Amino acid sequence: MDWGTLYCPNPACAFYGVGVRESRLVKNGTTRGQRQALCRACQSRVALTYGTPYVDLEHDPALFAFAIRALAEGNAIRATARIVQVDKDTIGLWLDRAAQHGRLVILHLWQQLPVRECQLDELWSFVHTKDEHLAWAKLSRETYGDAWVWVAFAPEWRLVMAFVVGKRTQVEANLLLERVAHVTTALIPFFTSDQLPEYRTAWLHVYGAWQQPPRRESRGPQSQPRRVPRQELLYAQVVKTRARGRVVAVDHKVVCGDDQRIAECLALLPTSVTINTSFVERENLTFRQHNRRLTRKTNAFSKELSWLEKQLWLSLAYTHCVWPHDSLRQELPICEPTRGSGSPRRWRPRTPAMAA
Repeated sequence: MDWGTLYCPNPACAFYGVGVRESRLVKNGTTRGQRQALCRACQSRVALTYGTPYVDLEHDPALFAFAIRALAEGNAIRATARIVQVDKDTIGLWLDRAAQHGRLVILHLWQQLPVRECQLDELWSFVHTKDEHLAWAKLSRETYGDAWVWVAFAPEWRLVMAFVVGKRTQVEANLLLERVAHVTTALIPFFTSDQLPEYRTAWLHVYGAWQQPPRRESRGPQSQPRRVPRQELLYAQVVKTRARGRVVAVDHKVVCGDDQRIAECLALLPTSVTINTSFVERENLTFRQHNRRLTRKTNAFSKELSWLEKQLWLSLAYTHCVWPHDSLRQELPICEPTRGSGSPRRWRPRTPAMAA
């Protein structure tokens, strides 16, 4: 952690939010083993770890970082507790701490994204008990049973723009598209999804416009206004034909727009050349690899819906801000020498967050 990123945390101070070089912060020893600074303007003290998940951490920061990395790589809470040799409840507190910080970082960075293509899909999981095994006594608990992770994915940057955890209903679909509209610019992306009918309704709910239908007859009540797609909207669905549980044919259906406009849009995209949902389906595999709670046939499933969301925020922050993606790397204009006798470095690694 760098001293240059520290600032006075007192909102009433004249130097609130101002960096060390421009403010009146000076180094002022340690508190509970953590280095701190003193603001000479308002006499407030702030730790160097302020604004990070390490603030007020009573354990070794290296041990905490190792445990969080193990959780982000797909280990369960009990397995991580055995690896780092601490109590499982401590690992749960660390997961909550890291998930909250990852959520704040993502919500801060994911703003005004110029997305040109957005693929929608949903990922199945369950909380506590599957629906077919849910006892009658637990039916009153709405969070138990099947839990679906709705995902909005930008293939150009391999970026999950938004996700929603809940049931497979219209409410979750509307919330997903509302979150997509919140983090993107005024440029409406080209949407693709499967044939789930909730997507079309949610798509019109967020990106549609109200239109007053003309009266069919001179007498009688006026028709109610309805949502219709705008002229610039493009939306297509992937149609899969299955036989005995296997996909035997893949086709597409244009919901909004025409084939010529969609072909022109695909020609400008650096990723997709056809109407597909392959990128978001591949991201679902990454979700399952880096989240033990989403693994099929596992005993590490979530007992509460909140813990599933926490693990998703941690996995999302790790795969998007920490883990470089091979397809996003950039070729260096001049190869950089490496240590020893190794070959020169030709590529600069990039994460999805860096690419976006």
